[in-house]
Amino acid sequence: MTEEAPFEVVAIFDDIEVRRYPPILVATVEGMGENQAFGYLFRYISGKNEGGDKMAMTVPVISNQSRGKRLAMTVPVISDERRMSFVLPKEYKLSDLPRPLESKVRIDEVAERVLAVLRFRGYAREKAVEEKKKALMDAVKHHGLKAIGETFEMYYNGPGTPGFMRRNEVAVEVEAPNPA
Repeated sequence: MTEEAPFEVVAIFDDIEVRRYPPILVATVEGMGENQAFGYLFRYISGKNEGGDKMAMTVPVISNQSRGKRLAMTVPVISDERRMSFVLPKEYKLSDLPRPLESKVRIDEVAERVLAVLRFRGYAREKAVEEKKKALMDAVKHHGLKAIGETFEMYYNGPGTPGFMRRNEVAVEVEAPNPA
């Protein structure tokens, strides 16, 4: 079974879970397409690092990929604000993680945070993701939560997983809700 980033559910509002995540370590790549970023990250956990250490794949894969937009005559415009991160296994501390051998990969520590999360199944196509992000932000506002930053995506399955079995989520950091 694939290791999942730990969290505690602190509130549920309709289809939205509010989760508290402890600090986590992530390997991150920015400024390139999903497939290329995934390749760099996968090579890092597969041993392309100092010491050749192999690490287990964990979930979710976190992405704030701004999807390419098309202009007249189908010229693609690609944003530089693309980022993909792999959550690293919890047994590692920042001090014992092997250094990436590829300069595109960096290691970050993400502080404890509270996220509002909306889960959905199926293929994470652009229209579905944008609809879910809108629904999440509408629910956050409706329930009086304060969003911090932008929405992002979390993916839990490999590319061969059938759509009806896929677990996808959209999330946004929020201020912790007051206990009732």
